[in-house]
Amino acid sequence: MNGPGEPGVLLRVQDVTKSFGATQALRGVSFDVRRGEVHALLGENGAGKSTLLKVLAGVHAPDAGGMELLGQPYRPRGPAAARRVGVAMIHQELCLAPHLTVAENLHLGAERARWGVVRAGEQRRAARAVLARLGHGELDPDTRVETLPLALRQVVEIARAVAHAARVLILDEPTSSLGEADAARLFALLAELRSGGLGIVYVSHFLDEVRRIGDRCTVLRDGAVAGGGRLDDCDDDALVRLMVGRPLAAMFPRVPHGAGAPLVEIAGLGGRRAPLDLDLTLYAGEILGLAGLVGAGRSETLRCLFGLDPVRAGSARLAGGRPLARSPRASIAAGVGLLSEDRAGEGLALDLPVAANLTLSGLGRCARGGFLLPRAERAAAAGHGASLRIAMRSPDQPVRELSGGNQQKVAFARLLHQDARVLLLDEPTRGIDVATKAELYAKIGALAAAGRTVVLVSSYLPELLHVCDRIAVFRRGRMVEVRAAADWNEEDLVRVAAGGQR
Repeated sequence: MNGPGEPGVLLRVQDVTKSFGATQALRGVSFDVRRGEVHALLGENGAGKSTLLKVLAGVHAPDAGGMELLGQPYRPRGPAAARRVGVAMIHQELCLAPHLTVAENLHLGAERARWGVVRAGEQRRAARAVLARLGHGELDPDTRVETLPLALRQVVEIARAVAHAARVLILDEPTSSLGEADAARLFALLAELRSGGLGIVYVSHFLDEVRRIGDRCTVLRDGAVAGGGRLDDCDDDALVRLMVGRPLAAMFPRVPHGAGAPLVEIAGLGGRRAPLDLDLTLYAGEILGLAGLVGAGRSETLRCLFGLDPVRAGSARLAGGRPLARSPRASIAAGVGLLSEDRAGEGLALDLPVAANLTLSGLGRCARGGFLLPRAERAAAAGHGASLRIAMRSPDQPVRELSGGNQQKVAFARLLHQDARVLLLDEPTRGIDVATKAELYAKIGALAAAGRTVVLVSSYLPELLHVCDRIAVFRRGRMVEVRAAADWNEEDLVRVAAGGQR
């Protein structure tokens, strides 16, 4: 399987450079991926990770430098060409055809056909064999992908790579939308693939999960390799210093704050599927965390409160009696802001510039006499962009061109510009590097200190335990327990979320 070249090396990258106009995204990057290893690629947002992955996967061609696959020159003319020779990438935003079946997605672009007619039965049999090999033999190949939960859609992406005889598998933030149980199943699947000789390039901002499954790492900073080596030889402080160029004072900084008067009263709130009969009081100056398994009702609760999902029963009211949960427009007018977990689908208008996205829910702050002032829009975007260190060419740059982490910062900055009193944050640190996470935690604490209410949904349990004041656990649409964050630990959160006994 190794072929010519250095034994054990599947993919070698040597002095790769890539620029976009005046922006140099990669500056002489070199690293290699070996058979049967997980090679972690680390770095801040804007460090060049996404560009490097796209070069590996054939989306971009390098301006200079070269690559070798199994000792032979490797310069794919597109993702399909890369897949044909064994390099497959699983994007953070999954690339599946939701209206097609599992089997059809597995063979998309490489259909098994005779005389122009797809051999559907043969494709189904091949799909069953691949899914069984990956430990998901129960998944029906005739199931439409749009009906599957996110974790199983990810399995379909990986199965497609395996079906196409991938030698190198590239995963970009694969656990960013997964709960603990689904992430554990993914890690077990990757361990199985690694034992079979695949080389895996793994991008993540979670250092704990990188250590859990990784062998070696390469750290990028400002488009160049800042260091790397065996993960066992680098502690977290050393990795953070390589990523940001300085020590990080605290992973979870705390800004002193305390709960004040009730700000939102929720009584018997019921949605289309969830929540079910929710009674809860939100206090000014408090950070409330919502924990639970994927599908437990956490996101649905935020969507109901913001007016995105219909309310079937009960009510939510601001102090003073003003009703909430009527419509997004009414919620914004009442001072409620939502950061959606679906950044690409509903969190951002990807084809609009940064300035428009960032000011969209607070246009009145950039207007005079009923007329929008583009200069004021750009100034607001530049100010928040500098505060959150959003890597962009200018406020006029389309959001689509930013990295996933920088897109997330734009979505969060919109709530800051809106000056929301109640911030509903659904997986707010998804795709954000460790240094920016720490800055975001400090900003959330500062918002609470200023008397704002923050409701935080996160699948990353350390985030809930260190950032929140109280944590409410949801299970099957219902809030089953709420207590002070100091009274929870990770084991208790998982047990209560799963319905286990003490």
